[in-house]
Amino acid sequence: MDNSGFREFLKTRKLDDATIEQSVEVVEWFESFLQQPEQGGSGSLVSADRTDVLSFMSILIGEEQNSLDNILTLARYGLYIGNNALQASALELIDGEEAMRNLHTKLAAELGEAVRNRVFEGLELPALGTSPTDRARLNRTVMDRLEDEVEEATCRELLSDSLRDLPETWYRGLKETYEAAGSFDEFLEQKRANFIAELEDLRDSGKLFFTQEITDEVVDFVKQHPEISAGVREGRILYEVKIPYMADAYIKEDDEQAKRYLYCHCPWARETLRMGESPVSPTFCQCSAGYHKRPYELIFGCKLKAEVVESVLAGDPWCKFAIHLPEDIAL
Repeated sequence: MDNSGFREFLKTRKLDDATIEQSVEVVEWFESFLQQPEQGGSGSLVSADRTDVLSFMSILIGEEQNSLDNILTLARYGLYIGNNALQASALELIDGEEAMRNLHTKLAAELGEAVRNRVFEGLELPALGTSPTDRARLNRTVMDRLEDEVEEATCRELLSDSLRDLPETWYRGLKETYEAAGSFDEFLEQKRANFIAELEDLRDSGKLFFTQEITDEVVDFVKQHPEISAGVREGRILYEVKIPYMADAYIKEDDEQAKRYLYCHCPWARETLRMGESPVSPTFCQCSAGYHKRPYELIFGCKLKAEVVESVLAGDPWCKFAIHLPEDIAL
């Protein structure tokens, strides 16, 4: 491990001295684990991959050391040494981790504690860093029970605003950008150009777009599908499609089931698409529809309706959402 170099790198991330020293200790611990094949380690930090991260995370959870800072430390070291697999695997463990806790709370608040208790009977909220497979299996059970308890429309309404924490700070300056654009369509074109430019920069620098590498093929694919880059407006409805979670592999894959797995972003559903088991209920995708409408609610200052048009959990080739724009805005 490059202790001194990593310390200097962490200083550029504006971390305090105590956090930096804790981070160095965590990476040293991870390196020691990797050098012990009897524990499942594969050798070195440079070659560490998803399997290594999941195995080490089981140790952290057992030692009650599975803090957000410690998981981010693994991602930061992956970024520091250029190990994209290490970086992505760590980030995957914290992606959307709040969703099940939020559903647990929301169920009690909106449908009553009795319903919440029946849905979660015998289940525990997963620890931070729990594997995507275990999270997806838990969610499948939760959604099956929830849909047995209430009608589908009630489920969709419960999920309609997303289960993610989506603070306004994530969208700082968005409303001002929209107002400066002149029209909604001009705003979409600017958004499209910015997104493609971001992908091109990531491709050229070799950095990750969240947890995936960007290639020429990915950039071309996004350019060919305007629903991905900014959305396509049809009247008062904006249709948006997610970029595939692992876009380069998705483009090259021919098997339709494998493509659906490579496409899915949801850390609470994706792994059920390759277990050879039944997937999480596609009703859960309403959570993603709520995620997609959030920036437009902040732009227009009002609640909006969004619905799932297509979903890989329902057997479709991608996930497509319809966001209903306000009737009183000029487009």
